[in-house]
Amino acid sequence: MPESYIKRILDARVYDVARETPVDEALLLSARFNNRIWLKREDLQPVFSFKLRGAYNKMHSLTQEQRARGVIAASAGNHAQGLAMAAQRMAVPATIVMPRTTPSIKVDAVRGRGAHVVLHGDSFDEAAEHAQKLVEQKGLTYVHPFDDPDVIAGQGTVGMEVVRQHQEPLDAVFVPVGGGGLLAGMAAFIRYVWPKTKIIGVEPEDAACLKAALDRGRRVTLSEVGLFADGCAVAQVGKETFRVIRDTVDEVITANTDEICAAIKDIFEDTRGIAEPAGALALAGLKKYVEREEVENQQLLAVLSGANTNFDRLRYISERTEIGEQREAVISVTIPEEPGSFRRFCSALGRRNITEFNYRYTTDLDARVFVGLTVEPGGEDLAALLVELAEQGYDCEDLTSNETAKLHVRYMVGGQAPAAIGQERVYRVEFPERPGALLRFLSGLGQRWNISLFHYRNHGAAYGRILVGMQVGPRERRKVREQLESIGYRFWDETENRAYQLYLGGADHPEDGESES
Repeated sequence: MPESYIKRILDARVYDVARETPVDEALLLSARFNNRIWLKREDLQPVFSFKLRGAYNKMHSLTQEQRARGVIAASAGNHAQGLAMAAQRMAVPATIVMPRTTPSIKVDAVRGRGAHVVLHGDSFDEAAEHAQKLVEQKGLTYVHPFDDPDVIAGQGTVGMEVVRQHQEPLDAVFVPVGGGGLLAGMAAFIRYVWPKTKIIGVEPEDAACLKAALDRGRRVTLSEVGLFADGCAVAQVGKETFRVIRDTVDEVITANTDEICAAIKDIFEDTRGIAEPAGALALAGLKKYVEREEVENQQLLAVLSGANTNFDRLRYISERTEIGEQREAVISVTIPEEPGSFRRFCSALGRRNITEFNYRYTTDLDARVFVGLTVEPGGEDLAALLVELAEQGYDCEDLTSNETAKLHVRYMVGGQAPAAIGQERVYRVEFPERPGALLRFLSGLGQRWNISLFHYRNHGAAYGRILVGMQVGPRERRKVREQLESIGYRFWDETENRAYQLYLGGADHPEDGESES
């Protein structure tokens, strides 16, 4: 039962290395949402993440013989840093297996703590499998990043501190979820002391292994895991963590990339600290909860779980932030191709701030303009603008939720392909970002089909993105799909994507002659 963790948490040995981090009120967020919103500042730990707690508590529980063999772990970065610091403090040799997609700031930090780093695989699960092989080969002692009672108890000290620091029960606590160690530990303690407080886990939309498990009543393994919130990029929740969570947690909320980016900005504005995507995840869920439930005058806390992110990722994060806050919209507008039409269109927009304006001459009759502009949050302002523009005779389409438009088309507006190109099929591809990944994609694609469109942009993130167009006849489409599947990267057919058709597609789109299954 979860109650068995209370003594474990109270006895957890973490403060030899970890700090008791503060609970700070986010004053700007509190005023904006008419609730008192608090942040548990685990980004202020020596390794900039809560993971130090569980790693050290587990290390302290090992026997002398287990320590003498050396310890090993698989980690996307934060557990690795925590274990490396714990091992350094206790003079124990440490080996850390990390996915090749791990941000360099985390890899360098682990090496700086004296641990031996092995880079293997594209995800945590591939790294964990390799770590188990090394355990068998070298007899090392494995320290699991989340699915271990001592690790869970160490992470549970975060909940113990929240109870002591806040003194009166909160209305709801929001905790990020990867494998579930932090949520299980905090939920066990808080549920016991504050039984009426809602405990809500928050997962990335594209790595929601806990939500899938709760929906099915058993643990499941996700076939694909998004890597943006790399600290929570886990395909299956832990066995022990799931046992605790299903008895203690009220619900799980998911957040998408734009919402996480918006939460990173919110944290910066209130604390001047920069959270990593997984670190801002709980706040993104808190905001969705407030908007969904329309709660006011409540006491709400989100765990700011970490701040290990590469500086060059901030470009991508800042680009997505305003859309995540619903303060920027991306629309496509058709205007007459005649003198003065741009001025009249800008006049129709009024005094709105235009964040982006892309145009390329296409025909003598009409022009399509790709526009980014500021709007008020909530959606009503954008809806009213679209109605107003339609009443003035403009043909408008909202592309704000169109991933291809936001990731690729906005950087490629330059005129549609000539009709002669014919039979172009377009695919959006995501792949783990590491040296040689782009070459692997092109080599795997082969030379059978002519590439007619290509866009790749490095965002400093854990994965790269490509938009590729190829001249493919109807009878070849299945073979293209099979070829893409053999490369092993995630991909989507975007030939029918509206943004592509409006700005990049050929003037003559042949009808589909063969379905793709």
